[in-house]
Amino acid sequence: MKRTIAKLLALSLAVTAVAGLSVTASADEDNVITVAASSTPHAEILEAARETLEAEGWELDVEIFSDYVQPNTVVAEGEILVNYFQHTPYLDEFNEEYGTDIVSVAKIHYEPFGIYPGTKSSLDELEDGDVIAVPNDVTNEARALLLLEANGVLTLNEDAGLTATINDIESYSVDVEILEVEAAQVSQYTPEVALVVLNGNYALEAGLSVANDAIAYETSDSEAATTYANIIAVKAGNEDNEGVQALVAVLQSDEIKDYINETYDGAVLPYEETAEDEAADEVETEAVTE
Repeated sequence: MKRTIAKLLALSLAVTAVAGLSVTASADEDNVITVAASSTPHAEILEAARETLEAEGWELDVEIFSDYVQPNTVVAEGEILVNYFQHTPYLDEFNEEYGTDIVSVAKIHYEPFGIYPGTKSSLDELEDGDVIAVPNDVTNEARALLLLEANGVLTLNEDAGLTATINDIESYSVDVEILEVEAAQVSQYTPEVALVVLNGNYALEAGLSVANDAIAYETSDSEAATTYANIIAVKAGNEDNEGVQALVAVLQSDEIKDYINETYDGAVLPYEETAEDEAADEVETEAVTE
């Protein structure tokens, strides 16, 4: 109930904020592409794409948001054309809860979840009574718990899957406590708990490197790479907008993939299309031609 009230309050504030924005949601007027984005790494990746877009005749207008409600609200209200900050499970949850109709256009990158040291530097050091901090929102908590399960810390109900919560934990290898914390605050608990499980963007903001600091993390061939890829999303009906397609083409280019690989030391990885993606594209194309 507390979470629901908080989300409703956040949405109310977000709608109020929309009235004060003076950006256009059309990329067809003056060739401006407006994007609502998180600062790290999304806005940084967009900045890397700016020069190429300008060479193609597009102006990029990026509005940075620090929360996970307003970027969807401004797109749903038609104030901003595109957002770039979320993965599909979160978008699906948002659409269901708030009655919005925002759709994914393309997968751009994914941010491996990692288990990072707190007062303990390895999983082998865990003792009874130790605390592990994880994000408390539905999709990210499930992802954190699945990573802990994959590394032998706990066992989940076999049916829990991508909606797992602490109520689905059946057993522990060591009698630890799982502390649920707002995603943006998890890293702040590092001095107080044995381990923390972090989103890639929050690990970056905390100065942590997946390659150098994580005890364990999601691999590039894991289900998470596909399920939790960060997406370009728009209000339904804007999928074929010329500016949207131009933005997607640049963000999926080898130039931006190289930028991501060279900049983030494994904390952010470019999304590579899978066989499932190709099959889905073929089905979609067939449906359109029919």
